[in-house]
Amino acid sequence: MQDIRLVALDLDGTVFNDKKEITLRTLAAIRNAVARGVAVLPATGRTASGIPAAFTSIPGVRYALTSNGASVVDLQTGQQLVKQPFATADALKIYDILARDGGMMSIFIGGKSYTTRENAENHMDVVPENLKSYFRTTCIEVDDMHATLRTHAHEIEKYSMLYHDEAERDAAWRAIEVACPGMELTSSLPGNMEINAPGVTKGSGLLALAAHLGLRREQTMAVGDSGNDRAMIEAAGLGVAMGNATDDIKEIADATTDDNDHDGVAKAIEKYVL
Repeated sequence: MQDIRLVALDLDGTVFNDKKEITLRTLAAIRNAVARGVAVLPATGRTASGIPAAFTSIPGVRYALTSNGASVVDLQTGQQLVKQPFATADALKIYDILARDGGMMSIFIGGKSYTTRENAENHMDVVPENLKSYFRTTCIEVDDMHATLRTHAHEIEKYSMLYHDEAERDAAWRAIEVACPGMELTSSLPGNMEINAPGVTKGSGLLALAAHLGLRREQTMAVGDSGNDRAMIEAAGLGVAMGNATDDIKEIADATTDDNDHDGVAKAIEKYVL
């Protein structure tokens, strides 16, 4: 058995079932792993403040990989252990392209999510019902995004976009690829596009945290279900796809576990960690 000492778990579709709950068996598996000195952490495209307390309040869960790997935070101290922002010129160029074509925009800056008041009012209809509360409670609304960007251009971690349909998303995706080649583009749900700096992924964030903790790649495990989990599943010593994962994620994973409604995370931890 591999000596797994660091376990990164995606949130929706992975550690949370379709009722947005962590089941008792999964909770017990995480607690048992933590009790054995294994670092178990959420690995998400969200900011730290947007991670459900059902996960972060588990005793011993100390770290959070956020913004698709652009930031890793020590939840106890609030310290950013890993920072992987955009180059300033790239960040500003991307904003101009995205602002031109509409859609619900969230900009992740220094561990917080920002949007304009106008954008929130005009585009909330594209946000899935189960995410509306998350957007309203975690997204800071500002009147002048250009002023915010000028002040924080060196701290921009991620752009997250939601469009009415995949055709709109795909058109914006192509525009970014042409104007800003090399950016990390991923998607975690239909109509979604997430953009990080070149080389910045959940995988790079996971390996950076492992290095910070003095662990080898072989001692890491990652579990996920969708496109923005690909890089960490590929990067980890053991990459595990959920039973409900997309086919492309299952193809590149080292192993596949059960789905998120049948304790897939618990079964992976029990099999490979405990």
